[in-house]
Amino acid sequence: MCGICGKVYADSQQPVEGELIRKMADVISHRGPDDDGYYLKNQVGLGHRRLSIIDLNTGKQPISNENRTVWTVFNGEIYNYKELLEFLVRKEHRFSTETDTEVLVHLFEEFGPDMVERLRGMFAFAIWDENRQQLFLARDRVGIKPLYFTDTGDALLFASEIKSILQDPTVSRDLNLTNIDNFLTYLYTPGSQTMIRNIFKLDPGEYLLYDSGKVTRKHYWDLYFDPQAGPQDLPTALGDLDELLKQTVRDHMISDVPVGVLLSGGVDSTAMLSYAREMTDKPLSSFTIGFEGKHFVDERPFARLAAEKFGSKHHEMTITADDFMAFLPRYVWHMEEPVNEAPAVALYYVSKLASEHVKVVISGEGGDEAFAGYPHYRYFSMLEQIKNTAGPLKTVLPGVFQGLSHLPKLGNFTKYAPLANLPMSQYYWGKTANPHAYFNRIKDKLYSEDFREAINGTANAAATARAYMARVQHQPVLNRLLYVDSKTWLPDDLLIKADKITMANSIELRVPFLDHKVLEFAARLPVDFKMNGAETKYTLKQLFKNRIPPEILNRPKAGFPVPDAYWYRHELKHVPGEILLDSRAVSRGYFRTSEIERLIKGHQSGTDYGHEIFSLIVLELWHRQFVDQDVRNIPQ
Repeated sequence: MCGICGKVYADSQQPVEGELIRKMADVISHRGPDDDGYYLKNQVGLGHRRLSIIDLNTGKQPISNENRTVWTVFNGEIYNYKELLEFLVRKEHRFSTETDTEVLVHLFEEFGPDMVERLRGMFAFAIWDENRQQLFLARDRVGIKPLYFTDTGDALLFASEIKSILQDPTVSRDLNLTNIDNFLTYLYTPGSQTMIRNIFKLDPGEYLLYDSGKVTRKHYWDLYFDPQAGPQDLPTALGDLDELLKQTVRDHMISDVPVGVLLSGGVDSTAMLSYAREMTDKPLSSFTIGFEGKHFVDERPFARLAAEKFGSKHHEMTITADDFMAFLPRYVWHMEEPVNEAPAVALYYVSKLASEHVKVVISGEGGDEAFAGYPHYRYFSMLEQIKNTAGPLKTVLPGVFQGLSHLPKLGNFTKYAPLANLPMSQYYWGKTANPHAYFNRIKDKLYSEDFREAINGTANAAATARAYMARVQHQPVLNRLLYVDSKTWLPDDLLIKADKITMANSIELRVPFLDHKVLEFAARLPVDFKMNGAETKYTLKQLFKNRIPPEILNRPKAGFPVPDAYWYRHELKHVPGEILLDSRAVSRGYFRTSEIERLIKGHQSGTDYGHEIFSLIVLELWHRQFVDQDVRNIPQ
């Protein structure tokens, strides 16, 4: 796991600035504190910060081919690199290291851009081909590793993190106002655009060629749902999935340094620990975290149960409201874009704990996204089924649902009543977004006239999700939900958080459930294998019922809730007002101050606006760090 950066001028006679490349690498040194390396020649500069995981002695980057005409800098892991190395050796390629990085160079020589189709892993890398005078950038299929770029007109810059690109004084910090609206719609910023107007994300499953000043982008992978192509009986599906997970976890255990497991106390992370235990005879460490106070869900007893069951050396810690506030500026600095992910506070501290013992951790991230584990999949599927059954009578459904809201078993479902008269493409924008989410309901009141005018004609926040929904419009309801989430919330929220917060502690996070072979397997399962009646994640639970303790398998899904909403009423009661009503926040002119005041008072009075308050706090702190460049708010 590493950090990469670079700059290539369109004019081959324009020498690259070596000092700039070093600054770009230094600002992401947390991604690779073990070593740094550079390739500087003519118009090209490549930089690398290394976290040593594989081939500790000879894996220094940048790495080239034999005649030093093809160079690469690489972030990630290629899990099938040994197979690829054997193939390339048979093709008479000569290697000087035992790294997966050098495989990329020779694979590019052999196949050019099509090399990406042979890779299995998580990756973001750059390859400079001196003979062709081309820069090649690629990102893994799912978006586990981030990669950003900007075209200044006379050069292309790229990096693992936005702050690296911003080291170049020629790169403008012009604000993308439309993405403020997108953020409040989704609670993250979906798609290629970032909060900085001319800095973009390379999409998951996409590569880029930069040739003589021209940028060409191409998607090389998509997730296709074909329920007829997978196993049609459950026993076969369970056997095939078990073998696939064993192989995948075995591959993800490849490392020349110790590997640990992050335990949440839930099904997926416990399953990962059980497979990891089978795949190694080396000692395993596990890590979990809890929150101080009696008002909060405590996952630690279940994590301890898993650790005892599978014989890992277990470590845990407790964090407080003060820890949360101490982390918040660093959260914004490392995330680099506004993202509503308060659970990142738990990930930060547990990965900090893990970094004292290991360099690599495995987590259960992705099980819910691949195999339909979230409750909203059940509720939206029920909603569509009821609408289809009701036919012309569906217009009365909102009133019927509201009339049933007092029934305990239907309470969670009836909150979706306002969506009953909308087609699915108009209400499902992803896991965190729909037209009746809080910010989407009050934008007319919240947004100032000047801000509405500034984004008028450019703001169509639902367009990103609707475009993805249109691709799968003929699929069953559940597959449509899963596809939209896999293209929006998964890469732009969950995986950005997972990468950047763990890398903030110089630790590599691996996510076997999001191996593209596992995702493709899940996409080929019949719908009722993923959600059987009202039971979500059916196949995984059936597979794991003889593998993990029933106390963990059968407990209600809890997620990993961070009690910031409670803290905003108690220990951190002063924080929302101090940040959101500060003169700097008010002067930005995006929101009506009266609505911000109403939001804060409403939360203090008992209405839960914790998500909304966290979102606005993160947005304001982001401005102070990345727009104002206020050194008092930038972590050192």
